Amino acid sequence: MTSYPSPSSYANHILVASPSHVVRQRVLDSLRSPSRRFKQASGGAEALVDLESGFWQVLFLDRDLPDLNAEELSATVRQRYPGIEVVLLDPESESGPRSARESENLLSKIWAAVSLDNIDNNVNDAHAGSDTHQHNENGSAESEALAVGRAAQSILEVPLPGMIGNSKIMRPVYRLARLLAPRTTSVLITGPTGCGKEIVARAIHHLSPRAGRAFAVVNCAAIPETLLEAELFGYARGAFTGAMQSYAGRIQAAQGGTLFLDEIGEMPLSLQPKLLRFLEQKELQRLGSAEVVRVDARVVSATNARLLVLVREGKFREDLYYRLCGFPIEIPPLRDRSEDIAELAVHLLEKLAAGLPLPQLSDAALQLLKSHRWDGNIRELQNVIERGFILSENQSEDRPVIRPEHLLLADTSVRYAG
Repeated sequence: MTSYPSPSSYANHILVASPSHVVRQRVLDSLRSPSRRFKQASGGAEALVDLESGFWQVLFLDRDLPDLNAEELSATVRQRYPGIEVVLLDPESESGPRSARESENLLSKIWAAVSLDNIDNNVNDAHAGSDTHQHNENGSAESEALAVGRAAQSILEVPLPGMIGNSKIMRPVYRLARLLAPRTTSVLITGPTGCGKEIVARAIHHLSPRAGRAFAVVNCAAIPETLLEAELFGYARGAFTGAMQSYAGRIQAAQGGTLFLDEIGEMPLSLQPKLLRFLEQKELQRLGSAEVVRVDARVVSATNARLLVLVREGKFREDLYYRLCGFPIEIPPLRDRSEDIAELAVHLLEKLAAGLPLPQLSDAALQLLKSHRWDGNIRELQNVIERGFILSENQSEDRPVIRPEHLLLADTSVRYAG
């Protein structure tokens, strides 16, 4: 049986959700009291996680959230948690109570609207509801619960910052990224080359409490093995020939932020134990130095390789794999996202136009794009669209039209033959 807190403890729980530390602190300072318990969230997704894992009476919600629409989130919270009072804060100078007196006046109205008696009733209703919902003959309670669940889910599944396309297959990616963003869990993003793994990694960082700190990128496939250790862990002056000055390294550069290890499957086996130690101890030693440096950095990795296959082949450490794969996110290939092709193509054309007449995709050209296999994923689409954009510039129409003959696709079996 579910255990509910007493009304007296429930009454003084306040959640403040805002990307601005100043706004959050202003609300907390204005309402601070020994009898009240506060928690802060930097975005809407983090607030949703907190709401699901705690008991709250008041949610102060910034209208200017970085990830979710505040109005939609407010409506969802009011439906899903009817015992919680939602107070919307304007992002500018009116962003929260400006004085203790004003704050107390506002809070007294909230306490009046959601009194202890009402809270007690809500808790009792929740107890009774757990049985009532199971036996409701017309199913209205179940229908309402499903509707509220869908509303909350739709907020979590909107495209991530930098991502284009709202196809059904991408929505779980958006949802997982938003749920993971406020946490420190290590994330392993998998998917074919060119599908947008780094964009997802950057979105997770942008939506996290670490958004204001560094996002340090290391491409493990682009740096020679002999230099990768020095690039990652840094080195002291004189550590080797040519080390004229000390270098902190990319891991330390991510202090307080996010370390993105791209193409982690290319990490040399000889370096994997040292990376594993950092992941376990959150500390490192530069080359040529005995000093131990502690680094607080969240690690997000990406690869187009099947790491478990590499583990079985002895090319990747199993213990490192499980350290990196705290939570996996798999990005589907573009060929499985035909619903997103049109939106992606228009987005790419808008970037290319930059003030020039925006070409229009003919129906035949769009159909050709949707039927292509896209082994190169979004990078291949970008190249095809750029070629079509250039070739369409020779037309005399006010608005150029990209036709099938302007599209050069890698697979000649589906290339336009007319």
